[in-house]
Amino acid sequence: MRPRRGQSTGNLEGVNQSGVEDLRRGSASAPQRVAAIICAHNAGVDIASTVRSCRAIPGVDLLVVVDDGSDDDTGRNARLAGAVVVRHSVPRGRASALETGVKVVAMRDRADWPPRLLLLLSADLGESAVEASALVEAVMTGMADCACAAPPATDPSVGRSLAENFARSSIRSATGWEPQAPLSEERCLTREALNAAIPFSTGYGIEVGMTIDLLVDGFTLVEVPCTFVHLGSDRTLGSLNRTAQY
Repeated sequence: MRPRRGQSTGNLEGVNQSGVEDLRRGSASAPQRVAAIICAHNAGVDIASTVRSCRAIPGVDLLVVVDDGSDDDTGRNARLAGAVVVRHSVPRGRASALETGVKVVAMRDRADWPPRLLLLLSADLGESAVEASALVEAVMTGMADCACAAPPATDPSVGRSLAENFARSSIRSATGWEPQAPLSEERCLTREALNAAIPFSTGYGIEVGMTIDLLVDGFTLVEVPCTFVHLGSDRTLGSLNRTAQY
């Protein structure tokens, strides 16, 4: 049963694996599909492997890479890997890039099918991007309106930075929920939930603002452990470092 809106559902150490086959099959008349949106700036080294890995996520049938004013071969490599590429001529930051990606997906949704779920991913995940399958499944099976990635509980670095502590306390003060990974960029949302979070906060407040907006508006969130590996090439504004975010 889907949790009541306005509640977080904590941290899921695992999700129901029986949902994977349903996710792959979908409905013959109106299948639920997923669009991955990847914002990238000078991520030419890692973007191709990230895109290829996303293609293995059940339900993903559209990959949109927003090249945020890169001066390397980010766009070319993403396109060769099979992504739809949209380019900003100058860097606008991740908030603007995300909004561009959302608009591109909306234009490619079919009117007679449910709107695609939106999977927001960093550009430098490489092969570990497939870990987002757990986020997709959590939303696809109705566990929550938004699934946020969190490191495994055994990760000693969880929750140690000043930025994370500040973000966590801000979310707790505004909503009563205390997330494990308040700055997680990897998320899967329903179209309805994402629309409620637009326009996104600019600079480094995207994740905190999104979480607060969703909970205040009555949507449900859940954290799902994912073992993502950031390879270090994501330089889109809003994805730089935790000190700057703080």
